[in-house]
Amino acid sequence: MASQTQPPAAAPASIDFASMDGVDLDHFWMPFTNNRFFKQNPRLFVAASDMHYTTADGRQVLDATAGLWCVNAGHGRAAITDAVTRAAQTLDFAPTFQLGHPLAFRLASDVARIMPAGMDRVFFTNSGSESADTALKMALAYHHARGDHTRFRLIGRQRGYHGTNFGGLSVGGIGGNRRRFVSQVWGVDHLSHTHGQAVRFCRGMQPGNGALAEELEELVALHGPETIAAVIVEPVAGSTGVLVPPQGYLQALRDITRKHGILLIFDEVITGFGRLGKATAAEYFGVTPDIITTAKGLTNGTVPMGAVIASREVHDTVVNGSPEGIEFYHGYTYSGHPVAAAAGLATLGLYREEGLFENAAALAAHWEAAAHALADCPHVIDVRNLGLVAGIELAPRDGTVGARAMEAFHRAFDAGLLIRVTGDIIALSPPLMISAAQIDTIFGMLREILNDLA
Repeated sequence: MASQTQPPAAAPASIDFASMDGVDLDHFWMPFTNNRFFKQNPRLFVAASDMHYTTADGRQVLDATAGLWCVNAGHGRAAITDAVTRAAQTLDFAPTFQLGHPLAFRLASDVARIMPAGMDRVFFTNSGSESADTALKMALAYHHARGDHTRFRLIGRQRGYHGTNFGGLSVGGIGGNRRRFVSQVWGVDHLSHTHGQAVRFCRGMQPGNGALAEELEELVALHGPETIAAVIVEPVAGSTGVLVPPQGYLQALRDITRKHGILLIFDEVITGFGRLGKATAAEYFGVTPDIITTAKGLTNGTVPMGAVIASREVHDTVVNGSPEGIEFYHGYTYSGHPVAAAAGLATLGLYREEGLFENAAALAAHWEAAAHALADCPHVIDVRNLGLVAGIELAPRDGTVGARAMEAFHRAFDAGLLIRVTGDIIALSPPLMISAAQIDTIFGMLREILNDLA
């Protein structure tokens, strides 16, 4: 029973979405947040348009992170919000278990058109975490349908991020995400991350040291190829601080996995939909995996949605190699949700019509030069970049890893710039509609912040 002291909730039609009146910060348990600090020092957005957010106190904040790696077409795009409104008014929900609706099929076709050749079977999810777990299940189902019942092992990579569900958490390799959750998927192993031999202040891809991929041969020898179902990696590791792969590394993984009958999964939740100036990192690097996971940029962040794109071979093996009835016992209530599908169709339309992938490619060199110009700033110990992604690594303060970057995050927000930090690394990934002048503004503001940082 509701407390007598609480005022009644406002009717939805009466809510002022940009107002802080009556907002109580206590009840929302925030994700990946120092809740105690935030509730004492709240920083809130109330509106967004194009390249900027508006704060609760009316200031403009330049978005250098595309929200959370997802708002690739910029904020408040009318084509997307209009499509969402029309979809909700026409068909607010329809199940996709044994039923369907046209928008999900249309979006699957649109997604398939921009994937590498042969990658044209699309399974919808609601997030990158769900996409990772779905891809892992697909890999296991594929081998089971082939009669390879001993293939159960999944290989991830240190410092990898594949979401926070138990499957993605298990193959992921970020210690802080794993340590407090002991119950993980059994039979998982990890490759080394790609940063151990990295050249600092390298522009673009790391020099050729694809021999890192040879560690996979060692794991194959250790466990036996007949036990390994799949290898999952991010082509560019984002959440761990922008780790760019060595030249030849991804192709070497492709060669080794194909040699041993192991599926290769690219987690493209961040790199998908234009981040590197191509539709996918697979296209950018010229390496085609068996399965690609996506989310974020699929709907421009407007409505939660993800998608797993499987090769026709993986799909047909599972579907045609299964007994009569349901072939893949997996899915979500909101898989292919009509409102999300409408957002996805409108988003892909904007990418095409405005040439946003091409804009990202055209500005990549300017972005690279602006990022590396910060190399002489205090505390900067490395700069990494590829496409419209950059990582600015700072020297940690003694005994307080992450404190310096978090101070930069707070100072940037207060100065009118949104950045993202992970540990002591500033990660940048702006909307693809960005201009050269806005790139200069972002890095000019960062220079002032870093120069003033203790």
